[in-house]
Amino acid sequence: MFDGLSFTVAFSAGLVSFLSPCVLPIVPGFLAYLAGGTGETPSRFRIFLASIFFVLGFSMVFAVLGVLLNTVLMAVAYDAQIWLSRIGGLIIIFFGLYLTGLIRIKILERAHTVSVKKRFSSREFTAFVFGAAFAVGWTPCVGAALGAILGLAASAPGTAFSLLMSYALGLGAPFLVIGFFAGEAGAFLNRFATVTGYITRIFGVILIALGVLIFSQKLSILANFELVTRILYP
Repeated sequence: MFDGLSFTVAFSAGLVSFLSPCVLPIVPGFLAYLAGGTGETPSRFRIFLASIFFVLGFSMVFAVLGVLLNTVLMAVAYDAQIWLSRIGGLIIIFFGLYLTGLIRIKILERAHTVSVKKRFSSREFTAFVFGAAFAVGWTPCVGAALGAILGLAASAPGTAFSLLMSYALGLGAPFLVIGFFAGEAGAFLNRFATVTGYITRIFGVILIALGVLIFSQKLSILANFELVTRILYP
């Protein structure tokens, strides 16, 4: 049950990262980047294909990070894993507090970007490299949500790769949608921007509650709640 919940949280964290103040504003530039470079307006298919390679680029970085974390965490002794779980719970609570706005961390409020100055002959390969640079360069910017997922991975050794892939899927899905609906995306994002702050705060509260349960080793409460729900609503 915890695995299913944690993957849902990781996917949601990816969505929240997309809505963060230092990612959402780059979307128009992202669209312009995918559309430029040929002297003609590319087709919807070409833009969507470039979006796929962009998402694959940053997903590859998260996949490598997940494999490394899996290797390290699985090698830790059982007693140490209990302490890792407590530390992971504290990390999740900390970043949950940040997302609710109760604490401020300046380093997480500005982007440390890595730019791709070279364009390759293949638009798709350029998008892939740009996606990998995005994963590295914007890590401080999306650090709150990503940090919470890393804390979740610490509390459940062996799930780091799956968690980071779920996170990448949550972050990548909006980019794919935008790539497909490139013409209408800008206007929609402008209308939607006003509610992103509320979504982020709600997710922060969820993280705090989850972090408290992980730290106190009380995740069984969720399992019992699920069991009661199944009995009442079979």
